[in-house]
Amino acid sequence: MNTLIKNLTGMGTMTDQVIAMDFLIAAKTGIQNYAIALTETASPDIKAVLRRQLDEAISTHERITNYMMRKEYYRPYHIPEQIELDRKNIQTALNLPT
Repeated sequence: MNTLIKNLTGMGTMTDQVIAMDFLIAAKTGIQNYAIALTETASPDIKAVLRRQLDEAISTHERITNYMMRKEYYRPYHIPEQIELDRKNIQTALNLPT
């Protein structure tokens, strides 16, 4: 992370892993919201737009997931390792200055 940003935000301990996980969660939320919106509209034009946005959100989620798996930030096929990563992340979050 950029040193200037670390200093400005006071988040010196924030890592790429934390940023990537936040992005992944946001992408997942976007997917859920687009899916709900798609089921709530009757307009064919709006449905078409929402389907395109949903497809793009799914693609973005996949790219983030693949990035995180390459970096070993996310281990969905190795549950014990993922649990250990989650524990470390929780400890890091608890140690952040308030």
